[in-house]
Amino acid sequence: MHLLQIWIMPNEMDVEPGYEEKRFDDEEKRGRLRLVASPDGSDGSVSMHQDARLYAALLDAEKQVIYELAPDRHAWVQVARGSIEINGQALKQGDGAAISEERELKIVGKESSEILLFDLA
Repeated sequence: MHLLQIWIMPNEMDVEPGYEEKRFDDEEKRGRLRLVASPDGSDGSVSMHQDARLYAALLDAEKQVIYELAPDRHAWVQVARGSIEINGQALKQGDGAAISEERELKIVGKESSEILLFDLA
């Protein structure tokens, strides 16, 4: 079993605590970035009190996804399993990368991989 615990601080004080649990099938994430958490629960994602969006993807070797990062946004990419390359930078299981001042993220699986991408204010 693998566990990745993620804490995201809310964007306002005294927010009523909440809890959501949702399963996203592998086919929803295979070869694409699947939105799993967002401020408004859009596209069937869980909701959170923060100007952030969390995506999950499963990438086979040499398969890629491209993510357009809006101006003044930042990203964090976490490799949960496998190895990838982001804009030419190699990352392996357990690695994370903080990304700023990039408009396009080209993420390529170097082997069967699972990643999380955080789009952050």
